[in-house]
Amino acid sequence: MEIASETERKYDVPEGFVLPALAGTAGIRAAAEAKTHDLDATYFDTDELTLMRNRRTLRRRSGGDDAGWHLKTPASGGSRTEHRLPLNGAGDKVPAELTGQVRAIIRRRALKPVARLRTHRVETPLRDAKGHTLALVAQDSVIAESGGQTQRWQEVEVELVDGDPGLLEAVERRLLSAGAVPAAGPSKVARALNGRLSALPREKPTKNPVFVYAREQRDALTAFDPGVRQSDPEAVHKMRVATRRLRSTLKTFKRSFPGFEEVGDELKWLADLLGQVRDGQVQKGKLLAEVEQAGPEFADAAGRVREHLDYQIREGQAALGKALESERYLKLLDRVDKLAALPGKGEPDARGRARKSLHKADALLDTAFADGVDAELHDARKAYKKARYAVEVFAPGAGKSGKALVNALTDLQDVLGAHQDSVVARELLHELGPDSFWFGVLWARQEQVGKDTYAGLPVVVEASRKKKLRRWLG
Repeated sequence: MEIASETERKYDVPEGFVLPALAGTAGIRAAAEAKTHDLDATYFDTDELTLMRNRRTLRRRSGGDDAGWHLKTPASGGSRTEHRLPLNGAGDKVPAELTGQVRAIIRRRALKPVARLRTHRVETPLRDAKGHTLALVAQDSVIAESGGQTQRWQEVEVELVDGDPGLLEAVERRLLSAGAVPAAGPSKVARALNGRLSALPREKPTKNPVFVYAREQRDALTAFDPGVRQSDPEAVHKMRVATRRLRSTLKTFKRSFPGFEEVGDELKWLADLLGQVRDGQVQKGKLLAEVEQAGPEFADAAGRVREHLDYQIREGQAALGKALESERYLKLLDRVDKLAALPGKGEPDARGRARKSLHKADALLDTAFADGVDAELHDARKAYKKARYAVEVFAPGAGKSGKALVNALTDLQDVLGAHQDSVVARELLHELGPDSFWFGVLWARQEQVGKDTYAGLPVVVEASRKKKLRRWLG
């Protein structure tokens, strides 16, 4: 599957609109000879228009230079990410690769044709002095069919190619002066649906910080699902964090979510699957990199570590991929939707629960320091993670103090996490080479990493317990 970023702007224009001269604008040397295309696109969605309600469009298009299946998803800024597959001769059957990209959004709903757009396009490349294409200007005459109704209109699209965003601003000024106006809708297909999209019910907004936070994690789960399916390490990491944050929120503020106790267990199931992949990736990035740089005498050890971690990641990805296609996963997403849609009344003194969670983590760490036991440090780390998530719920409303406390707790977690990574690395090294001299050397190095991180704890602990950082919690 080909993936590309798309940045464009759309304008409504009257019939007979003439494209103004654009040479000399923002580095444009000349407009090249225009090409003409006749495009025929069928758009797919559920009966509830679930994809478009979530800012995604899926189409099968013939004609033009990029005929094929296109799935557009949100990206940073005003850009869109376009996933492309060639036409497969299967008619209206959506390719499995694209269905997987939206499974977390559509769940069990079927994808079917919802609109057809036939477009006569005159496409003009805008080029610089070296002949590079900076942008494409498309003048479109559109015939749209949906729900038994037909519409016709004219519009202009400007899509960046090798130009910078400033070019869009400059070209827009010329187009507006020539009689164009910003497009009335976000896309052709939204216009073709003739108000159906805007008429659909929307989730009621909430100001309750606990429910705002829960909805953010719900959205993160579905946002990172496609990347997890493609084995993207960053997506695996962020989706795991979202499951942990949401599970922690349900535990800390359980009175806000009555009847959803079992969701925490299901989130743990998902987090464990993600963790098998993520933990292997972390160890491969840290431990294996260190072993490979240790010298040629460690070549055998490096090979055995790599083989073990590759197997762990591969098996984890297989199990995770199977889980993401399961009914159990879809039911979990359904339950998460329902808890996020609760009225949001919350509970009294929710901020006090965050404060208590933080005090509990402090006590566990003090005990771990006194006992010097790695397992107790790990328990303290998990408690601080839960406390940090609870603090994150209210931090936006506390301004700089809230952000500073979250940062301080993150620094503390990072040191505790580095210490735990050294513990896990030592366990792995002992498992793979209990009688090997070179594995023993590596084990000793990881033991020193543990000592060094332990020695660095007092500084970050003190920073996280400053009264001025915590005063806003009450």
